[in-house]
Amino acid sequence: MPAIIHIQSIASIIFILLYSVTVLGLVLVVIAENRNPLKTLSWIVVLLLTPGIGLLFYFLFGQDNRKQRIISRRTYKRIMKGVQWRKLPQDVICSVPDAYKPLSNLLSHNTESTLLYGSEIKVYTNGTDKFADLLEEIGKAVSHIHIQYYIFQDDEIGNRVKNALIAKAKAGVQVRVMYDGVGSWTVGKAFFKEMKNAGIEVYPFLRVAFPVFSSKVNYRNHRKIAVIDGKTGFMGGMNIADRYDKGLSWGTWRDTHFRFTGKGVHGLQSAFLIDWYVVSKQLLNDKSYYPPVEIHTDNILQIATSGPTGQWRTLLQATIFIITNAKKYVYIQTPYFLPTEGLNQALQIAALGSVDVRLMLPLQSDTHSANMASHSYVDEMVKAGVKVYFYKPGFMHSKLIVSDDAVASIGSANMDFRSFEHNFEVNAYVYQEAFAVQMRKVFHHDMKSCYHPAPTEWLNRPYKQRLAESFMRLFSPLL
Repeated sequence: MPAIIHIQSIASIIFILLYSVTVLGLVLVVIAENRNPLKTLSWIVVLLLTPGIGLLFYFLFGQDNRKQRIISRRTYKRIMKGVQWRKLPQDVICSVPDAYKPLSNLLSHNTESTLLYGSEIKVYTNGTDKFADLLEEIGKAVSHIHIQYYIFQDDEIGNRVKNALIAKAKAGVQVRVMYDGVGSWTVGKAFFKEMKNAGIEVYPFLRVAFPVFSSKVNYRNHRKIAVIDGKTGFMGGMNIADRYDKGLSWGTWRDTHFRFTGKGVHGLQSAFLIDWYVVSKQLLNDKSYYPPVEIHTDNILQIATSGPTGQWRTLLQATIFIITNAKKYVYIQTPYFLPTEGLNQALQIAALGSVDVRLMLPLQSDTHSANMASHSYVDEMVKAGVKVYFYKPGFMHSKLIVSDDAVASIGSANMDFRSFEHNFEVNAYVYQEAFAVQMRKVFHHDMKSCYHPAPTEWLNRPYKQRLAESFMRLFSPLL
């Protein structure tokens, strides 16, 4: 018996030593990553004070992939070259409003995003119209179809899209489909296998066998992209699922999505092809993917991507730029409002500087915890003079920023830590007065369906409610 106890004691000592060395090593790694000091201290506390659980949490949520590349610089440039075969005329470059040339330069520097002109844009604010047009364009495809969505659901809409893609693949059209390994995790294998059996190339992005126990769960591809023949593109906030068309049991689904033709499609094509290389290792940069397009309008846009492996938080930087450079107004729609400290300060500074800052959120959310946490941030917005509107008919899932009748952005990125810090996202930035005015009018139309509390009413919510919301705020980076 004494011998057994002695062996157990030695094993315990060895375990404690190994654990201590591991934790100390991770603490040094966290310090060396030069993160935000608050984040650094938070992870050090978690690692030191929660044995076992702290290591698990760090493995799942704490690793910084900022310096890791998922595609080589050389390959990235070869794919992006397809968008840059035709140089922009100088008058197109000069037509970007002076106030937003630094924004254009920022996007170009960070992601090599080229100014693309002549894109005719159609805006969707409901899934019925969006899916009708998407299915119509799929039916007209003659060369290739590229589809990338965070969520594919095995439901009515999902099967309509699947069957349309299968029909085109059997007709000889090259069809490529990409879905997120976590966003579409609940979809059975048979759904995608049917596509593969029809000749469609199908890949998950960062496949994970068990999302809850994978360090990849925190780094998801949240983009929604469709490109048909390199001439028509779709992007925005809608995934492939019935709820984006029929709504939820408790209300409608309000979203914003684009369809555009012209040069803008080339920017969307390159975003898809880069992700396609990541999942398939197929380098597709032939000129046929960037066909000549007809020019029907004078608008200018940029397609910008952002992700956890890039050097810069591009979409966060672009958002802060638009807010801090607003002179008259900035209107924002987002389903989740969990801003970083920089974004939080930018909104307060703009409002305190007499800019008309308006923020539209869902009154009821599909994620109760995120909705609670967002309310604690709303307190700070209201105190600074931001006008906050809560959409009542259903779930506000739109991701829109419009400012000064000069620039508008729509895409996949929410106003939260996950979109700006962890996810792979894509947004379009349109520099045209007519389009910005159109999006401002969309915002004003939605305001008619909103609850707009007076500051005193909002700030005097029950103490227990405010305390619970403040508690959920602690978990904002994980929501």
